[in-house]
Amino acid sequence: MNNKKLLFIVNTDWFFLSHRLPIAIEAINQGYEVHIATTIANELDSLKKNGLIVHPINLHRSRTGLISVISEFKEILDIIRLIAPNIVHLVTIKPVLLGGIASRILNVPAVVYAVSGLGYVFLKKGVIAFIIRKIIIYLYQLAFRHKNKCVIFQNDSDQLMLSKLSLLSSNEVELINGSGVDLSVFTQQSFDSGVPVIILAARLLKDKGVKEFVEAAKLVNINNNRARFALVGEPDFDNPASIQRYELENWKNERIIELWGHREDMEKVIPLSTIVVLPSYREGFPKILIEAAACGRPVVTTDVPGCRDAIEKDITGIIVPVRDYIELAKKISFLLDNPSISRKMGNAGRLRAEEFFDINKVVEKHMKIYEDLLNRLLV
Repeated sequence: MNNKKLLFIVNTDWFFLSHRLPIAIEAINQGYEVHIATTIANELDSLKKNGLIVHPINLHRSRTGLISVISEFKEILDIIRLIAPNIVHLVTIKPVLLGGIASRILNVPAVVYAVSGLGYVFLKKGVIAFIIRKIIIYLYQLAFRHKNKCVIFQNDSDQLMLSKLSLLSSNEVELINGSGVDLSVFTQQSFDSGVPVIILAARLLKDKGVKEFVEAAKLVNINNNRARFALVGEPDFDNPASIQRYELENWKNERIIELWGHREDMEKVIPLSTIVVLPSYREGFPKILIEAAACGRPVVTTDVPGCRDAIEKDITGIIVPVRDYIELAKKISFLLDNPSISRKMGNAGRLRAEEFFDINKVVEKHMKIYEDLLNRLLV
């Protein structure tokens, strides 16, 4: 097929650069004209520099009012009409829902839906949360009705839930564990001989287990300062679960944690750590855990979808109950007390990353999905 056009629709530019850029670059190399419709934060030049045709739109995760959603939906419709893509690749919840429905209305030849986690609304309790979940599930069912599609899930739990609810057949679904890691950039390095460093690298949200991390830090260091605890990331004030700035400053001033801020060079940050911790309440497939594995670092994470899928239990890391800071502290202390086990887990993590999380393999799977969808049109 000549003049193949691929359109990515993504919430924000930085997320695309972090999680999908290698796929876009390879698509360009294979002859696709690659477009992206996304909210521009400050990465416009980076997108253009990598050869993408950029269409700024206003997609905001925090905007759920009917007027805002209708406006966003109209923007997506207009861009799809303008580009007339052969394939639309939808990433994150709002693009999947609105872009999926728009692609169906406009008869886009092929659609790829990337479900990167079900979002905080699937964690919340109460009547309002229940009603919102019902609405979102209905929108998923509408969005997934396109005839020529592939729905990519990152973990088994999300796949099982939405496959049942949306009546997806096995040939319409693909399981790809995460967005991959560049093993030539994230390399295994030896542990520093100084004071152990425990990091949590993520957007600073309650749902990421930030408060449990802080409480665990207090317990681990209750009698002496045996380890440094660092938060790597920034609050996300568009998210209702965001940690507030005053909380971070209080923890810092009390010398419970260090604040390392947002970092673009995680390949340098992770080797500074002894243990990588992610006590999330739910994830799609957390990139930090496969980056930690690639760098040969043991992981302590929670027994929830996404997190438990990213490690091999008691081989590359340790799993603890969700929201249990006491058990989290115990497992961190166990690894601190047993550095030989910690190193063994790190070595196993690197081997697992090489086998399952190589970015080249992830990109190759996406190229095959595109090719298969286009080939179906020829039958």
